[in-house]
Amino acid sequence: MSPDLHDAGLAASEARVGIDAELLTRKEASDFLATLGVRLKPSTLARLWSTGGNGPPCVRHRNRPRYPREVLRTWAAQQTTGLMRSPAERSTAEAREVRPDGV
Repeated sequence: MSPDLHDAGLAASEARVGIDAELLTRKEASDFLATLGVRLKPSTLARLWSTGGNGPPCVRHRNRPRYPREVLRTWAAQQTTGLMRSPAERSTAEAREVRPDGV
C-alpha cells in the first residue's frame, strides 16, 4: 500500500475515534492484534510508540496510551500483503510460461 493510501486509511480510522470508541490497553491491544495475525508484545508496542516506529497509532488517556480497536484493525490490515510466491518460484513459473520453442 502506498504511503498516501496508508495515511488516508489511518486518518479515516482516527477520525472515527470518539466518545464511543473502545480503547484498549497495550496488553489488550497486543491480544487483539494477535487475533488478526499480527503478533506484537506489549513491550514492542511501547518501543514502537516511544521511538516513533511504524507501530499502530494510539491516544493518550490520563497519560496512558490507549489503542482504539478500529484503528488497530485498520493498521493490522495494512501490515499484511496478499498471497505471494517466493522469487525462486516466480522465476521458475515465468520460465515455464515463456518457452522459446512455443510449446
